[in-house]
Amino acid sequence: METRVAVISIIVENGETVGQLNSLLHEYGDYIIGRMGIPYRKLKINIISVALDAPQNIISALSGKIGNLPGVSVKTAYSGVVNHE
Repeated sequence: METRVAVISIIVENGETVGQLNSLLHEYGDYIIGRMGIPYRKLKINIISVALDAPQNIISALSGKIGNLPGVSVKTAYSGVVNHE
């Protein structure tokens, strides 16, 4: 199976969606290399980055589902690294 390494950058402006976001990340947990979350209390937002090693369609699906959450912005950066295991 061919996989790619990517980073999904997430900004959560609506704290009510955090539970839904965590559920999605748990659902795709097998593909997550690591994640870092930074609460920016001054502006009442959360900044999260998630590193993945997953097939292209899995990365796109997760990014799309996250982007559909209200009050959440998402961008995905793909590396040129492809794993052919």
